[in-house]
Amino acid sequence: MISLIWIIFIAFAIISYMVQASLKSKFEKYSKIAIANGMTGREIAEKMLHDNGIYNVKVISTPGMLTDHYNPTNKTVNLSKDVYNTCSVAAAAVAAHECGHAIQHAQAYAPLQLRSALVPVVQFSSSIVQWVLLAGVLMLQSFPQLLFIGIGLFAMTTLFSFVTLPVELNASQRALVWLNRAGITNAFNHRQAQDALKTAAYTYVIAALSSLATLIYYIMIASNRRE
Repeated sequence: MISLIWIIFIAFAIISYMVQASLKSKFEKYSKIAIANGMTGREIAEKMLHDNGIYNVKVISTPGMLTDHYNPTNKTVNLSKDVYNTCSVAAAAVAAHECGHAIQHAQAYAPLQLRSALVPVVQFSSSIVQWVLLAGVLMLQSFPQLLFIGIGLFAMTTLFSFVTLPVELNASQRALVWLNRAGITNAFNHRQAQDALKTAAYTYVIAALSSLATLIYYIMIASNRRE
């Protein structure tokens, strides 16, 4: 059974690489397709926020590629340079997606609140979980409780991955609805924006399933020791 888990790990690694490569390729492709109104990612983000009655969130530029995110702590929509300054289908899709998170925050969207509540726990767990799991495996015979502690810590990261799914999918849905309603996208490039966000969503699905497989792997190690 453990060998099967390793096969699953390898499969997830390959699929994850393929999805990441596809996401990068589509972002580059759709970054070259301009939207008709000439609005940049920053302008689109500001319009979407204002259309939803949100005026206390700033849109700022952040270094890197595909580093776009919404920060609920300081209420900022952080857009990578290629999104912030660019007029393209990709920029519109990404900017609207991140604003979807800001709208979730403003409307107290339950899954986002849960994810935010889990952040400090997951940050702590992530900082020590690998060491605890490693020590737990090495000391399985003499101190089996340590592995169960590691499993509990890793379970929090797995939970976080699955809580993230509805948050990301909902943000993309909000983005696509608004882009269409506001006339930012048209019948042709709306499908391209949808394709870009769908591919991005796959990365979260794979990450969640991979985390679950890893959790099951460590549970099986602990169970085999008890048998």
